[in-house]
Amino acid sequence: MEGYVKSGATVMVVDDVPTNRYAMGAVLRRAGHDVVPVASAGEALSELDERLRAGALPDAALVDVGLPDMNGFDLCRLVKSRPSTAALPFVHFSAMAMDAGDRCRGLDAGADAYLTVPAEPREIQAVVQAAVRGARRRTAAEALAQRLTLLSEAIVTVQTARCLGELADAAAAGAARLTGTPAVVFVIGPDGEAHHGTSRSRLALSDAGPHQAAARLISRIADRRAGVHSTVVPAPLWPAGLFRPGAQDDAHLLLASAKESRAQVCIATPLRRTAVPAAPLRGAELYRNAAPPRGATSHHQAAHDRRQSAALPLAAHPAERLAQATALAAEPLLMYQAERDIALTLQHSFLPQPHRLPHLPGVDLVVRYVPASRQTEIGGDFYAALRTPGGVLTAVGDVVGHSLDAATVMVEIRHALRAYCVEESDPRALAERLDQMLLHYHPEVTATVCLALVDSGTGRVRIANAGHLPPVLVREEGKAEYVPVDGPLLGLGLDRPEPSELVLDRQDRLLMVTDGLIETRGIDLAASMEQLRTAAADAPDGLDGLCDTLLGCFGHDREDDIAMLALRLG
Repeated sequence: MEGYVKSGATVMVVDDVPTNRYAMGAVLRRAGHDVVPVASAGEALSELDERLRAGALPDAALVDVGLPDMNGFDLCRLVKSRPSTAALPFVHFSAMAMDAGDRCRGLDAGADAYLTVPAEPREIQAVVQAAVRGARRRTAAEALAQRLTLLSEAIVTVQTARCLGELADAAAAGAARLTGTPAVVFVIGPDGEAHHGTSRSRLALSDAGPHQAAARLISRIADRRAGVHSTVVPAPLWPAGLFRPGAQDDAHLLLASAKESRAQVCIATPLRRTAVPAAPLRGAELYRNAAPPRGATSHHQAAHDRRQSAALPLAAHPAERLAQATALAAEPLLMYQAERDIALTLQHSFLPQPHRLPHLPGVDLVVRYVPASRQTEIGGDFYAALRTPGGVLTAVGDVVGHSLDAATVMVEIRHALRAYCVEESDPRALAERLDQMLLHYHPEVTATVCLALVDSGTGRVRIANAGHLPPVLVREEGKAEYVPVDGPLLGLGLDRPEPSELVLDRQDRLLMVTDGLIETRGIDLAASMEQLRTAAADAPDGLDGLCDTLLGCFGHDREDDIAMLALRLG
């Protein structure tokens, strides 16, 4: 029956009169309660401290008002002032008539009820039972509110994850807080690729083997139905040490999928500690232990569901909500990852690889392309090196925006530039044609580009810039400076200035990069450009040394793509 306090509650009786303690204890024992008799407030506090350390506080305290060392009101106030014992229900009693002022004083101190003794046994039992029942309800309500708060915080963190790895880590941390146990989360894509997160420090989990074994096991169990399902994997079949170092645990799995045959999310928590068995169970027994057999009768299914319900951890329902939220959050991340992979493939397909660059007479050339970190979208960064009637044309550019659209426009710009170079060499004229192409076919898109036409015979270089970082000229004597050249973005239809000109010596190097190398949110671009100039000046000789040094200084975990081209006369 709801609200009924089952027998076995522990009640501490505090009274300095032995006969009273015995009588009160006898009434409570007949009602099925355990009794802890103490003779003073000091003994009561010592008993509470000892039981607190043992994790076994009483369910209620029945306290005489007239104790010799501290009255019952002050004892109640002291116990209620301590967070560790504040929830302990207090019932005051007295053999003396208590007027309304005394009763109010007890309630003000935090007591739950009062009794005037002698009293009928049924009344004593009912008052104690009501106090315990109320405290348990308050505790349950507070615990539920706390779990819901933790769930809300976990879902917010899950929904802000930028990649599947971050998603798994966020879900694992949230599940650990909800259940109070270690947690491991797996996000398995439709292609079987698994990402895992753990509430434990990754430094303690250097071996990827257990996670890979667990992911394979989950893939066998999961049938990718939409919704949330649970099962238990016995310890012999679950990789040891995933939850706790060196421990082998039964694993409670929550399996969730937002759409049928899409991403599968698994939140795994330990069910209980078990001893390592003498011989592991056979793999074929997995389905007999972890899930009901296909085609089972309704009776067998009901029995399995009862076993599963009994095995669920305390926070099962919030954890189910978390699993569902994680599965929903995985869908757009999977779509983004697929789009990112397509964009990256497109980038690599159309950007010539360093070992496949065209032979350009009289010019040595080195290129680098580094995609953005997996947490961010692929952009439209590109480089090009082309023969033209007037010399060698090099270009580095960036389509404003990210994802597949930016990569697609990047490909169109490179193809258009390649076509225009058949008849045209002048960098300004080429920039104007690219500008008109964007206005005609992609009026909502803008791009930056820096074009350099190199005459390898004379060393003369003509440079046109369309909203891009200016090139860095690195002289033989270790000096580096930006070439003074600017101009409006492509796609705006604005007039363009005449190209800047310079003459390269044989040992000079010309560096062209996209802003993904140095641009960092919250840091002034001018300061980053100065750092780049200084690093270029200090870089070792050679084109490879220059590019690798700059990538080593700036190119780690960037939020944007990096395209880089360095040249010198051959």
